[in-house]
Amino acid sequence: MKPVVGVVVSNKMQKSVVVAVDRLFHHKLFNRYVKRTSKFMAHDEQNECNIGDRVRLDPSRPLSKRKNWTVAEILKKARIYTPPPSAGKFPQSNSNTEAFSIPSA
Repeated sequence: MKPVVGVVVSNKMQKSVVVAVDRLFHHKLFNRYVKRTSKFMAHDEQNECNIGDRVRLDPSRPLSKRKNWTVAEILKKARIYTPPPSAGKFPQSNSNTEAFSIPSA
């Protein structure tokens, strides 16, 4: 097998990631190119991969039931959202709770 390039879709396991690999092939009957996606489990020894990273996978010996690939390198890191500092928060008012309170009889 040759190395493949894909995008990390899950990294919730320890030292493992799930990588989606897209491929295009020509459909002879429809005369169009069709995109198919395969998901591979790969070994990530250092736990460096995050969701959205573009990685290159190399084939390896079977490491588990579904894991036959290793992450060779991270080609492009995903941009991770970092919220701005919360220095100027807006004051919270309780006017909504007063409008819906039930008056006592």
